[in-house]
Amino acid sequence: MQEAMKKRATELLGSGQVSRILAWRKGEFGYDPAPDVFTDVGDLRENMVYDLFCGANLSKYLIREAQKDGKTLVFLKPCDTYSLNQLLSEHRLDREKIYAIGIECFGKVDIDKVRLKGIAGIRSATLGEYGSLIFDTVYGKESVPGYEVFAERCLNCKSKKHVIFDELLGEDGDVEDSNRFDEVAKLEHMSCQQRFDFWRGELSRCIRCNACRNVCPACTCEKCIFDNPSSGFENKAPSDSFEENMFHIIRAFHVAGRCTDCGECSRVCPEHIPLHLLNRKFIKDINELYGEYQAGATVNEFGPLVSYTMEDCEPSIVQKRGVES
Repeated sequence: MQEAMKKRATELLGSGQVSRILAWRKGEFGYDPAPDVFTDVGDLRENMVYDLFCGANLSKYLIREAQKDGKTLVFLKPCDTYSLNQLLSEHRLDREKIYAIGIECFGKVDIDKVRLKGIAGIRSATLGEYGSLIFDTVYGKESVPGYEVFAERCLNCKSKKHVIFDELLGEDGDVEDSNRFDEVAKLEHMSCQQRFDFWRGELSRCIRCNACRNVCPACTCEKCIFDNPSSGFENKAPSDSFEENMFHIIRAFHVAGRCTDCGECSRVCPEHIPLHLLNRKFIKDINELYGEYQAGATVNEFGPLVSYTMEDCEPSIVQKRGVES
């Protein structure tokens, strides 16, 4: 897949059909590629990479790149295409300035899970037989079951289907049956105190680095409340536990009904806070109260929280659910 991507990107960039390529650049080590922009064919051929460590969702970076002259080519995994659709629905992007190429994805590795297994000195990772992953390291080869080191969002993948693209490299898949709401259900069955203790334990580790906000495709406000000195929440570090909680609670409410469940917030969190569970709680509630809905499945579809129908649930229905919010 990597060579096919390089070949097509080289053709489009060399012909002038696109002005830049938004993809992944190889890092210092074999496990740390990062999103970057390529404008030179030689640089692209040498440094562009697509492997089991390329988990970053590139759609957020389009907001800046697509404002430039010419078209931006972007490579999107199936789950990333939902984010692109949502950004288009919110008029954050000009579709005419984007050339989207859908690429296959068989899951991405969580490097922290790999480290916990004692695997070091990684040069590369490849898919092996029977769902295994083969890590080529400076100490030799290591094989582990994929389910032990894949990212949580990949183990609970919602879709292998690309919902938007200009062309496709590889095969398209289907919407998946996943268990992504299982952990939310466990939290729902806790007592109020147990849930409070769980989230206090998780959120108390937050260092307000803003990585979750900065990487989130749904966080695109030109002036964020957390950067507004008049909001009362501008502090770069929480002054008390209330403010510590409010940062994530406000952000979760802000993206409710718009979150595509790409999992980027949890992926980039240096403190490993499972922020995706907050978003999935909203998604689960929306599905139960308004019917199945997937943000970003189509362009310009009004979500249940920004539209009104006579069939909308009433407050009394929410109370009868018997689930404490």
